[in-house]
Amino acid sequence: MKVLSFLPQLPPRLRPRPAWLSSALVRATALELVILAGHVLIYPSGLTPERRTPPARAGAGAGHVPSPTPAGSPRSDNDADGSEDGPGIEAPSRTARDTDTGQDSRAAAPDPRTEAPDRDRPGPASDRITRSAGTTPLPSTIGERPPVVLLHGFIDNRSVFVLLRRSLARHGWHHLESLNYSPLTCDIRTAAELLDRHVEEICARTGRHEVDIVGHSLGGLIARYYVQRLGGDRRVRTLVTLGTPHGGTAVAPLAGAHPIVRQMRSGSDLIEELRRPAPGCRTRFVSFWSELDRVILPVETACVDHPDLDAVNVRVTGIGHLALPVHPAVASAIRQALESDGTVISTPGTASAA
Repeated sequence: MKVLSFLPQLPPRLRPRPAWLSSALVRATALELVILAGHVLIYPSGLTPERRTPPARAGAGAGHVPSPTPAGSPRSDNDADGSEDGPGIEAPSRTARDTDTGQDSRAAAPDPRTEAPDRDRPGPASDRITRSAGTTPLPSTIGERPPVVLLHGFIDNRSVFVLLRRSLARHGWHHLESLNYSPLTCDIRTAAELLDRHVEEICARTGRHEVDIVGHSLGGLIARYYVQRLGGDRRVRTLVTLGTPHGGTAVAPLAGAHPIVRQMRSGSDLIEELRRPAPGCRTRFVSFWSELDRVILPVETACVDHPDLDAVNVRVTGIGHLALPVHPAVASAIRQALESDGTVISTPGTASAA
């Protein structure tokens, strides 16, 4: 089933522009500039990789599960949900393989612990948890939330998630990790292989068999390639993307000199590869897109539109591209997406973020 469209199927130049759009765009642009200035200040703090959680001590009891706080993940009691005065987040559009039957597409998925290791699936994803040397996996706790991996966008680093990490940690997510990939990375496939190794290491260290991923912009595209083309759906329960060019973007033509930017173009080999069939993909996708995003053009390409993927697309109003991983109302919706089966994401508010 195809994703339901949010905007009329008209050429962009022929679509009517609401009267409020100009003023909303001005406010969103002003907010983007404030966020950019703040991010420039904290950017150096995210250049170094975060410290990994130490392995469990030999004397720790079987029921002992540490609650690590990774570097760069401050906790604050002042973290707001933003449900009253945040951007408008509309009821999501959904595409799912089992919509007609009402069954959860993941319920019938085979257990990665018992599945035959020779499954015909491209990519280097391991069928078993590969235990790193000197690493002791922590005991798994029934009902505990899986680790959340945060993946930044182009020419960025883990500092972009400082507020989202604070929000998740304050609301009960104890295992949060970020992956920095080099800004010199020239291939999304290479970055996806790095993510594959990172996820396997997390699973080995924590004793968990699944993780959730939140990716901003390019980070979401890297995570999708890992899930869809490298067999990462064995490990990823939910993939949340924020302003990710799933269908490619036409912005910044002068930046096309960078190979990874060319891969994000509509019609690139990589974008076309992601259009290929992906039968049996177990990962649940939740894609947040903003009608005021000036980086993803046209904005609808930030939606996941694939007949084989279980996907929910959530429209955000009143904010732009840089605000998606920062705004508390979006953080609230991300928490709902990670807690639920993705079928219902409530609408925190309808006011624009001014």
